[in-house]
Amino acid sequence: MKYSRLLLAGLSILFLSGCGTTVHESLKVQQGSKISIGSGRTVVILPFADYSEADNLERAYRRQLFVTENITDQFVNYGFHVPVQDDVFTYLADQKIIKAQSYTRAKTDTLEQELKGEWSALMKSELQRYIDLANKAQQQDMGDEASVTRGLTQQEIVKIGRHFSSDYIVRGRIIQYKERQDPSWNPAKKGLLTFVSGVTSKIAFGHAESEVYDELNTTVAGGADAAFISGVTDGDLNHAIAWGAAGAFLGNMAHHSGKIPQAVVQLRIWVQDAYTGNVVWTNRVNVQVSPESVLADYQYDALFEKATEKAISTLIDNFAQVVYNVPPPPPVIRAKR
Repeated sequence: MKYSRLLLAGLSILFLSGCGTTVHESLKVQQGSKISIGSGRTVVILPFADYSEADNLERAYRRQLFVTENITDQFVNYGFHVPVQDDVFTYLADQKIIKAQSYTRAKTDTLEQELKGEWSALMKSELQRYIDLANKAQQQDMGDEASVTRGLTQQEIVKIGRHFSSDYIVRGRIIQYKERQDPSWNPAKKGLLTFVSGVTSKIAFGHAESEVYDELNTTVAGGADAAFISGVTDGDLNHAIAWGAAGAFLGNMAHHSGKIPQAVVQLRIWVQDAYTGNVVWTNRVNVQVSPESVLADYQYDALFEKATEKAISTLIDNFAQVVYNVPPPPPVIRAKR
């Protein structure tokens, strides 16, 4: 009775202490965290050309915004002055260098919500087809000009630099910004059961021609693994058959598990002298980010945030190293667990 009361009191304390909220904050601009090479210098960041095949204008805009904000943070960390981005957009639109394009969401909210439901793969593919058709029709209504990019002459670069009293003009390309599945077979990422049945399936059958055959292969591989282990351990045929059936069931479940999302971001950046229009530096980076383990955050927004920040910080650090001879950042050393 005494132990029951202690357990009840402990649980009560645990629940009461759990009331409230959890706050995560991340201040992006860390003043003084890097060498102040940009003191007294101004950088104008132009909108990036997007070649990543964005499926609609809203997502393309969000992608552009996130890339631009991260570039701004990195230059500010190095001490550069950056004009307000909305002022830059307004100036470019007034000079007819860019064309302001409003967007309205395609009326696919209901379909997108249904896509998250417990529908069959065939039904989900049909829902996705209608969503794609609606988005395609929306883009066609906006005209072909929405997807056109244009270059800038040296005179235009100098004019922009003079208007904002800047030293550098930053331009770039979003080459790739996509989600995919991480091909890693690390069991810490994929899960132990998925790893075992998946490896057996790939070794025995190779790559399947369709999702249906891939599922069948994994089911057979799970059954074969379990039957083999049972046969080796006790040699009883009935046990091997029973364990084989259980293994096939678990193998089928494993086929629908173990997915490792991966965010892929590939960018190129040019930095031009605002007084002459000459390119003083350019480089390209490709970053792939996926969860470290099955217990990590699997949401794509977190993965893309990490990938974008890493890609841009790597590029701007390289700019500082090449143009201003800033030493590279020290390697990150992880503590051994």
